[in-house]
Amino acid sequence: MAGKSGFSYFLAGFQLITTKGLKRFVFIPLLVNLLLFSVAFYFLYGEIAVGITWIIELIPDWLDWLRGVISFFLWPLAVISVLLVFALIFGTLANWIAAPFNGILAEKVERHLTGQALGDDGLMDQVKDVPRMLGRELAKLTWYLPRALLFLILFFLIPVFGQVLWFLFNAWMMAIQYCDYPYDNHKVPFKTMREHLRAHKGKSLSFGIGVSLFSLIPLVNFIVMPVAICGATAMWVEQLKPDLRKQ
Repeated sequence: MAGKSGFSYFLAGFQLITTKGLKRFVFIPLLVNLLLFSVAFYFLYGEIAVGITWIIELIPDWLDWLRGVISFFLWPLAVISVLLVFALIFGTLANWIAAPFNGILAEKVERHLTGQALGDDGLMDQVKDVPRMLGRELAKLTWYLPRALLFLILFFLIPVFGQVLWFLFNAWMMAIQYCDYPYDNHKVPFKTMREHLRAHKGKSLSFGIGVSLFSLIPLVNFIVMPVAICGATAMWVEQLKPDLRKQ
């Protein structure tokens, strides 16, 4: 289908999170992401420091000049590796915790873009949807874990190629993760959603690449979750939903 790229839709999410009336629905997903990534990165930063210190201490004293050089190159390499590996893992956990609020945000964004209510407006209706939303996250987690394990093994076993594969898998998983919220709001089955995204692989993958790239940027990664939800919902409204109706 012609039109904007998935990456463009992701970028559009930055504008949507500042839209009047949507800001309050952005707050909780933003807070969950901020707290979880702050705690996770603080812990991982400490572990990186311990690991690099251990490696540096293996260098003999007569090569003392080499310690600074190795430390200079190891720090950025270690940080990038940690971001690549753990952005998806902690992002998945953050989405599990914030799932009900993410679904509500997607609903409000769609309402804003279309001017039409989705229904389920009452508080009790939203509460009733929580078990379904968490069940949907469990379905995603069940689909993701065995594949993530395989790509993680390749990440450590095959230099360069393994990291590229992990990044692309991460991008595809980000597309599934965030595009699923508007699908789920319309009760579209998880399998149907995956097949529909696969039919729009280029658009979906470029969206996921945008999410993955911005997840690697310190501070910016704190707001990636609500931005991605807004961008994915815009892509759903303008591109994916009309095409699904034709099938």
